Amino acid sequence: MKKLLTLFALAGVLNFGFTSVIFAQEEMEDAETDTTEATTEEASEEMTPVQDEPEVEEADEIEVEADGAADYHQVIKEKFIEGGVGFMTVVLSCLIIGLAISIERIITLNLATTNTKKLLANVEDALQQGGVEAAKEVTRNTRGPVASIFTQGLMRMSEGVDMVEKSIIAYGSVEMGKLEKGLVWISLFIALAPMLGFMGTVIGMIDAFDSIEAAGDIQPSLVARGIKQALLTTVAGLIVAVILQLFYNYCVSKIDSLVNQMEDASITLVDLLVKHQLTK
Repeated sequence: MKKLLTLFALAGVLNFGFTSVIFAQEEMEDAETDTTEATTEEASEEMTPVQDEPEVEEADEIEVEADGAADYHQVIKEKFIEGGVGFMTVVLSCLIIGLAISIERIITLNLATTNTKKLLANVEDALQQGGVEAAKEVTRNTRGPVASIFTQGLMRMSEGVDMVEKSIIAYGSVEMGKLEKGLVWISLFIALAPMLGFMGTVIGMIDAFDSIEAAGDIQPSLVARGIKQALLTTVAGLIVAVILQLFYNYCVSKIDSLVNQMEDASITLVDLLVKHQLTK
């Protein structure tokens, strides 16, 4: 009996040992397989070019921004239609025409800006070297209202310094009128746009009360459309007025700066002419 149990024990131990060896061999084979697969994956990753994640993120951001811009434009279109195409078109026309005049004035005023110090230095050198005719040639070849005033003053030099001063004052008023050209239209659109917006407001409220009267009952859905139209036209008119007011103030400040340059340079020119007359 003991021998039988011993045989069974030996058989069990041998069976367990063979099983352990088999499992160990399988694990080793699996480990080698995993190692080979990992090596193959690493090699393939090294051979495969790595895609730049930031580029993908940037593309996503660009798409989001494009979607946001499209949504914004769509909202603007919807609000434009809801505010009433008639009044909103008139208000938009005020903005477009006002901006066109403002941009034209800004370009003209910037082109009219002159380096007065350099011009005065050139005129002084011309007076010393070639006299009044040389100075007139310098001013004729220079762009801007200051040079034009100088030309008019030098043309009256033969009649005396007093006549030069009167000519400068008179022609300075003419140049100021040229600089202020078009500003009256900008101020007109600044005043007209809010008025049109308020007119749309009144018409929208009238439509709202007409809806209430027709229904015989006060319901939010009846008056919402009219009130919304009233508010949209008012907002549109105020936005146009604010934008044009900024351009108008810039043009006015630029004109004031040019006028100050004209007055200062004219006084200096008269002094130069007096000095030149005394040294003759």
